[in-house]
Amino acid sequence: MPSSFVIWFEDVGIADIPRVGGKNASLGEMTVALAADGIRVPAGFATSAEAYRLFVEENGLTPEIEELFSSYHAGTATLQETGEAIRSRFLEAEFPASLANEIQAAYLELGERIGSDRPAVAVRSSATAEDLPDASFAGQQETFLNVRGSRALLEACRRCYASLFTDRAISYREAKGFDHLEVALSIGVQQMVRSDLSGSGVMFSIDTETGFPGAIVISAAWGLGETVVQGSVDPDKYVVFKPLLDTPGAVPIIEKSLGAKATRMVYAEGGSRRTRIEDTTLKEREAFVLGDEDIIQLARWAAAIERHYARPMDMEWAKDGESGKLYIVQARPETVQAQTSRTSFRHYSLKQKGTPVATGAAIGSAIAVGKACVIRTAKDIESFKDGAILVTETTDPDWVPIMKRAAGIVTDHGGTTSHAAIVGRELGVPAIVGTGDASRLIQEGQSITLSCAEGDAGAVYEGELEFEIEDVDVGALPELATAMMVNIANPAAAFQWWRLPARGVGLARMEFIINSLIKVHPMALVHPERTDPETQRRIEALTRGYDDPADYFVDVLARGIAKLASPYHPHPAIVRLSDFKTNEYAHLLGGEAFEPQEENPMLGFRGASRYYDDRYREGFALECRALKRVRETLGFSNVIIMVPFCRTPAEADRVLETMAQNGLRRGEHGLQIYMMCEIPSNVILAEQFARRFDGFSIGSNDLTQLVLGVDRDSGFLTNLFDERDEAVTRMIADVIAKAHAAGIKIGICGQAPSNHADFAAFLVAQGIDSISLNPDSFVRTIAVIAAAERERGS
Repeated sequence: MPSSFVIWFEDVGIADIPRVGGKNASLGEMTVALAADGIRVPAGFATSAEAYRLFVEENGLTPEIEELFSSYHAGTATLQETGEAIRSRFLEAEFPASLANEIQAAYLELGERIGSDRPAVAVRSSATAEDLPDASFAGQQETFLNVRGSRALLEACRRCYASLFTDRAISYREAKGFDHLEVALSIGVQQMVRSDLSGSGVMFSIDTETGFPGAIVISAAWGLGETVVQGSVDPDKYVVFKPLLDTPGAVPIIEKSLGAKATRMVYAEGGSRRTRIEDTTLKEREAFVLGDEDIIQLARWAAAIERHYARPMDMEWAKDGESGKLYIVQARPETVQAQTSRTSFRHYSLKQKGTPVATGAAIGSAIAVGKACVIRTAKDIESFKDGAILVTETTDPDWVPIMKRAAGIVTDHGGTTSHAAIVGRELGVPAIVGTGDASRLIQEGQSITLSCAEGDAGAVYEGELEFEIEDVDVGALPELATAMMVNIANPAAAFQWWRLPARGVGLARMEFIINSLIKVHPMALVHPERTDPETQRRIEALTRGYDDPADYFVDVLARGIAKLASPYHPHPAIVRLSDFKTNEYAHLLGGEAFEPQEENPMLGFRGASRYYDDRYREGFALECRALKRVRETLGFSNVIIMVPFCRTPAEADRVLETMAQNGLRRGEHGLQIYMMCEIPSNVILAEQFARRFDGFSIGSNDLTQLVLGVDRDSGFLTNLFDERDEAVTRMIADVIAKAHAAGIKIGICGQAPSNHADFAAFLVAQGIDSISLNPDSFVRTIAVIAAAERERGS
């Protein structure tokens, strides 16, 4: 007869949540239903809700619990007093013999199954109201790792039962409206994965900050996974583009960020402690926990788990250091972004600039202002002031009661899957995690602004800065004949606008990636010996982990471009080759050794003229390698390359030949190459350029400058002319007609259509194929374009 107290994972499924809780039901579901996808779940068993209720009944705990909660609700006992009293009753209680015998027998059978007489197991709590689609109860109950022996197992089980009444669990159930006595607790007893000898972490099948459904986000640290979940370490972060996972040969890892990973949790040897924390080595801190093959394997599993459950998922994984195998040790519904709208969102933006005090990973996309409340340990949380911005080293579930009263949260440690991040998202409180030293740099009572509205990286600014909030409903936007695209430069902010109905990226600028992420002049990476010793030292620090400094440039640039190309895939992403001026290149690390000084850099050694020149040819080869990798290794065949500031057809031929020599030949593997139309010669000789390129994109800013002889950087002239001048509009009308006659596409990228409704109407009247705008002006300009299209149609 089947046991009513112990059930093996292979005998339960997701329908058994009332019996074994969300965590154990999901482990059983994956064990049975996802084995065909190659997903490995460590062997184990669960105790039932009936077992918990038997424990409570046999020890007469219900009346005592009811009495203690009555005092709490009457205000005669504090949360802390109530929780401590209930937990004490559980820890003093005894296991009924029938239940203890079944648990011990199952433990011995598990040992036989895996070939160990005293197996190490993880003992996890799984409440019957846990891991639901609208309530995660993340970290509310306890987990015990490296538990060995029957006696230690029963003690861990007793502590799991008691943890149903931790202060944070009581507080969470009160907030969610769950009856404390209706919730039962199942215990999962699971074979330990020897991730203490390798690594582990957390994984989401959706971007947790923006809700972008095309991303899988993985966090990884050395050792057992509790340090990642707790947020006590700063883990590696990997982002994989889900839609390309099944593309043969593609490795769509669009972000790899190295975390500090200063410590790890490992097994403790001897004594009563089961685990301990130790420092990692310098080599481990400077190495990624996972190789590309493992990252892709985990991402495929995440996609399969999401498909099976038909909703975004939050998972924990571990890698066994002895066998080298990966395992999924938990899977639960993602409870925040899964409930947000796909067609409407709220956009925050700062109206003032500020001085950053600290930076870290942004959680959410909101902005908060207020006084800092700096609290270093959980024992001092009673000093928190409602509505303040909590600043601390790290949080765990004990902090939840004050986290929900905070305007914002800032932590020194932890990544985007840390406790502070998960709870911040669920509570709707913006947070910046992993700042390193915010609790030291920010003073108690200091007025600060917490901004998560600028992409993946969040910043804490001095003072209370002004900001604005815009509610955007893209579901109400009209359909247009003109292709509306977006300009994106910053990979960190690429996912923020994924809900916009854009038909691709009309302008992705390489310069931002090089300037903000790579930071080094490409030629200084090819020839570091030509730079001074201090520059060489800084280059070595930036490129650590790469055998060849040039590989650093290629890797970071390729992933940055891929991230820009992701949100609107499979629509085109037009990536402009680097278009720094010599003075801008010189400001990059090592740049002064390679750049000439020019009187007028705006009209000097820039754009196409650099790519085939011996002074930059080797640097341009790195750009080509990165683009080839984006298209052919990462799998983004929607990337179109655009050549800027190409002065003559002869120069176009030289650039195209140089690109072909570097593996980027127009037409091969579907490669399209566009040209920026921003010089009068581009318009005058448009028919000749059209034979060499697949499309044009009008750079109206530079074209206006050169047609009218206006220095766009001159403060004296900026307000005298704009793109609506007749000389400019004639040029634009001419090149649109010539492009269409030649059978190639033509678009425009710039703010002019947003700033001037009459200019947008003019473009539509000329039949322009696409208009690319900055995301923040996209929605308001659509109405202008729609009106212009109606007028044209009439």
